[in-house]
Amino acid sequence: KKPTLNKSVKLAGKFSRRLVMKTGVVFPQTEIGADPAAVRDYVQAVEGLGYSHMMAYDHVIGADTSHHENWQGSYTAESMFHEPFVLFGYLAGVTTTLELVTAVLILSQRQTALVAKQAAEVDLLTGGRLRLGVGVGWNHVEYEALNQDFSNRGSRYAEQITLLREFWTKDTVGFEGKYHKVDHAGVNPQPVQRPIPIWMGAGARANPVPTDRVLRRVARLADGWFPQMQPGDDAKATVERLQTFIGEAGRDSSSIGMEPRINLADGDPELWQAQANAWQEMGATHVSINTMRAGLSSPQDHINAIQQFKEIIS
Repeated sequence: KKPTLNKSVKLAGKFSRRLVMKTGVVFPQTEIGADPAAVRDYVQAVEGLGYSHMMAYDHVIGADTSHHENWQGSYTAESMFHEPFVLFGYLAGVTTTLELVTAVLILSQRQTALVAKQAAEVDLLTGGRLRLGVGVGWNHVEYEALNQDFSNRGSRYAEQITLLREFWTKDTVGFEGKYHKVDHAGVNPQPVQRPIPIWMGAGARANPVPTDRVLRRVARLADGWFPQMQPGDDAKATVERLQTFIGEAGRDSSSIGMEPRINLADGDPELWQAQANAWQEMGATHVSINTMRAGLSSPQDHINAIQQFKEIIS
């Protein structure tokens, strides 16, 4: 049983160490519903509670598992997802300070120039409040439907990130790589942030510890990353490996952010605080609370949950 808000306020007083990480929430994609007013009210509550940012997951379509044997993915055709760029365009008009974060946009299944255009537009309309988290995904059915190659998604991904930054920092781009050719063309209007920060997903729910190949990619290309694991020995070892790779890439580790997630469903407020402290000790710059899969039945329940979390993690 989760504690009441009054009990949460009392519990907050038990923790004297103040967190310096930026605190955000995960938009409850699969549980928020399709009512635009409910979406608006939830996000305005996030901003009103003093959260610095909100992140949204991404899936364009879901698979009908009755036609796919041995399905192992986390989401299906029954899982509802608002499209992040369209959602953020809507939220640009109803928020003023909240940073909007994709975490993560499945970049390799999307056209790079179109992502550059959409991201620039969101960044412009929000006054520079977009952080673009990207990943390679896992859903081969989704890739097929979007007419993109699932097998080479990792190698294309690195080239996409390079090209995105070209689009956001140059009025016109001349680019020829292995997977892309741009013959002196550009995105107009340009974003406020030139370039928009690009953060990378690393690991997955089924395999949360990322490989060296993934971490080296983060070290070379990312402005920040999203670990998928719980704090502990594996997480510490992963952070240490990444710091080594960042040094090998000739970069300063302090310039690369880190944002883990805390799942409401994993435990009580003492656990949330313990996890937040553990991540802060490992150098996390941001942390977010995920209220999905916690048995909440309405948008208001999600608002109540993030209010409770804010009382504890401050």
